[in-house]
Order: sequence, then structure tokens, then C-alpha cells
Amino acid sequence: MFPALQLSPCGLTTTLSFDGGHFYYAFSLIQHLGHRTFLRIQDKVRERRYQNFVFSAQKQRVNIKEYHLTQSLDHFNPSFEKVFQQKYYIIDDYFKDPTGPVFLYIAGEGALSTGEAGYGEHVELAEKYGALVVAVEHRFYGSSINTDGLQLESLQYLSSQQALADLAEVHSQVTKDFKLANNTWISFGGSYAGALTSWFRLKYPHLVYGAIASSAPVRAELLFEEYMNVDAASLADPVVGGSKQCLDNVMTAFQKVDMELDMRRYTTVASDFKSCGNLTSPADRSEFTSNLAGSIIGTIQYNNELPGFNISIICQTMTAQDTPYMNLIALNNAFLKAQGTSCVDSSFDDYVKMVANTIVDKGATGVGIRQWTFQTCAQFGYMQTCDRGTKCPFSTYMSEKYSDLKLCNDLFKLQKMFVADNIEFTNEYYGSDQPKGSRVVFVNGSIDPWHSLSVLKDLSETEMAVFINGTAHCANMQPSRPDDLPSLTQARQKISAQVGKWLQEAQFEKH
Repeated sequence: MFPALQLSPCGLTTTLSFDGGHFYYAFSLIQHLGHRTFLRIQDKVRERRYQNFVFSAQKQRVNIKEYHLTQSLDHFNPSFEKVFQQKYYIIDDYFKDPTGPVFLYIAGEGALSTGEAGYGEHVELAEKYGALVVAVEHRFYGSSINTDGLQLESLQYLSSQQALADLAEVHSQVTKDFKLANNTWISFGGSYAGALTSWFRLKYPHLVYGAIASSAPVRAELLFEEYMNVDAASLADPVVGGSKQCLDNVMTAFQKVDMELDMRRYTTVASDFKSCGNLTSPADRSEFTSNLAGSIIGTIQYNNELPGFNISIICQTMTAQDTPYMNLIALNNAFLKAQGTSCVDSSFDDYVKMVANTIVDKGATGVGIRQWTFQTCAQFGYMQTCDRGTKCPFSTYMSEKYSDLKLCNDLFKLQKMFVADNIEFTNEYYGSDQPKGSRVVFVNGSIDPWHSLSVLKDLSETEMAVFINGTAHCANMQPSRPDDLPSLTQARQKISAQVGKWLQEAQFEKH
């Protein structure tokens, strides 16, 4: 079905070093409002994760072998000759029995690092069950991209369907290289990659026996209003240090911001919240309020991972004084200091230039902004807005008019109705949040806004849901720690037990 592939002569063995870039986990969907603030938060989370991983890495180092596979750019056109080199890692430290399982770690919308490949829940389970680990970088991200990959004519080959076909080819190559006659494969992934891992099991059930899909937004949605609804619920949730007063004060503070902007007191708002530029342009007002709220939004999504900030601290600050507006000013000042920046981004044009950039940097780490924006336009939507009439606790200037829907049209020539059609196709193709598959565990946390697009209840005896009270985005994918919430520890135990059960069932079926 697919063109023949060749393994490149790389096969280099690397040992984890302890620089920040090596420990970056890329399982994080970009927040469509407040991109730049959100990306700074991701950088801080990355640093925190690096510190968490150093101790375990120093105790137990794993050898990670890097490979590259020549992949067809278009798997579904046999006459298409253009190719790209896809990076993947192999960890065979725990693979002692040639009949042992293979754990496929699927990366998402960012560069795949050795830290992401070599540490986390999937590796802990690999050690427990004696598995070979295969970690695959997504096409068009990290180093798995051609020099013209960000051009519009190339981006048409960036899709979840092509990515799944890539995984099938990696499966074939690894099976050949390691002489895996009839080994059991189980896939792992989080966030967008969590959706991919469930879809790989759905569309290629003969290749992967089971899948652990963490924080997987399997339901595509044009305007993702539920994201802000979960944010509101999280700010009011006493389990994570929230309160109704905190939520009310956040809403009141942003209503005051909106009122000031409605009254055209742009200079006042810009001064109060240290805007990087003036707010006379409607697009800049949307960008400014998005980035102002982005610090709160990012903290909620990565609750307890941002050094010095979590929902509890946000709520302490937002209820410290009687005036919510002044509390928001104090909170913004604290965020700016922690992020190492002096002002709140407010240039919509600068953001557009960032997404419009077509120069490929294969050494870049983190999320690919242009690629992921294109994917949301072409397949998923996920546009978070705060238009009037929604339950969003933030500014109504964070509107659909200046969401990424505008960039879908301006940069990718995809009008709103075409984006909506693409989303409808995605849901029909994969089954949305009612997939008719088997042997998939959907794992979600109550604080993670993306859980509202996932599977939250068991769909069948083998399509199961694990819902973790008090945890945020992809929390179960991190290495276990002594201070983990009991609910998180119990969830990991349930996941591990299910993986063990699958392996026993697969062995029984073989014999």
C-alpha cells in the first residue's frame, strides 16, 4: 500500500545531557488566544520539568538511539515522489526478551526531544513490562520537515491521516530491524498526540493492540467555548484552591477592563497593565486582552507546573483587595516579572508575522506555530473565543473576529465555511467523542480545559475513561513523584494494570 522506505545510516546512540532543551515535553496544545503569553508559560513549565527530571536522570541514564526514515510526503498517491526524513528514537534498555512488547510513543505538534522520548509514564511502564520504546516525531515538526515545509503548497501534506500512515511505516521498519515476529504494540500519546494514538488504534488495529490516550481532544470543534467554561469552573474549584469569590473577581476585573476599552480609555488601560503598544486598533485590543488573560489561562492548563503560580495563588491574589481591577493589575505585574518581560504583547500584526513565517529552523524546540495553526484550520478548529453571550470569565474583546479563523483565511486561504466543513469531515472520519473502537483508555484531568473534547465515560468494556480529579493537562504522562495527588497515583495504577491485562490477553490470543 505504501512506498518502500529506507532506514538512513544514522542510528546514532546518544545519552541524555542535562540542558533544558533535552527535557522539553511537547504534549501541549497551543492556546489560540494569548499565544505569546502562553508560549512563555510553556517555557517556564519546560524549565520546571527539566528540574524534576534531572534527579531521576542522574540515577538512571538510558541510551537513546536516533534514526531517520525516508517517508513519502503523500502516502496516498503512489506516483508522488517527494519525500522527507522522519526522526524517531529507540530505547532498548528494558527490552530483554525478543518476544516482549513494544511501546510506541507518538509525539504531537512540536519537536521531539530525547527528554520527552526517554522519561515519563511510558518509560516507567516499559521498565515494568520489559518493552522496547519507539518514539516518533510528527511530520513537519522539529527536524522532520523539508526546507520548504512551511510553504503553503507543502502544508497540504500535513494532516493526521498522513501522520498515521507515517506511524504505520515506522512500525514496519522497526519490526524488520529488530526482527519482531509477532510482538504486541501499545501506543501512548498526549494532547493532540493523544487523539492520534486513539486514532492509530482505530484505523490500524492490526498494528497496535491497545492505546493510552491522555488529554485527547478527539472531538473537533470550530468555536471551542467549553475551554473557557472549564477555566471558570477551575477558578471556582476549592479542590485546587479556587473559590466562587475568586471567579467572581476575575470576571468583574475583566468586565472593568472591557468597560474602560468601551469608553476608549486606551491610554489608561495600556498604562495600568503595561501594554507593549497603544490600543487604538481593534485587532491590537483583542491581542492585548488575549495575552492579559493568557497568563491565567496557561496557569490553569498547567496547574502546579508553573514555578511560583497555580490556581490557588491566582485566587489569593485576586481576592487580596476589595477592588478586583486592582487585584488583576497586581496579578499581571507578578506574571510579567516571573516571565521576565516588561509589558503585555499587544501587536496583532507581530503575531500574524510569527504565523506567516516560512523559514524552517530544524534546530528549533517547542511547538511549531505555523504548522499547528494550519492543522487547526484544516482539520480541528479548537478556536477559543470570549464573544458576548458566552460564559467566558475573561474579556469579550477576545473575539472570534480576531481569532485564528482570520488567519485561516488570510494565510491559508481557508474561509470559515471551509474550516467548518473540514471539522465535520474530521469528526465523521474518526467518530468524534463516540469512536467505535476497542482497547483504548482515555485519560483526562478535571482542571484540564481540553477534557471537554475527550471521552469522559466508558463507551464499552474496552473503550474506557479514567477521569482524575484535581489534575491538569497530561498530568499522568509525567514521571511519578512522591507528592502526586492520590487520585493521580490511583489513575496511574489503573493504567498500568490495564496495560498488563492487554499484554496477557495478547499473549493468550497468540497461543
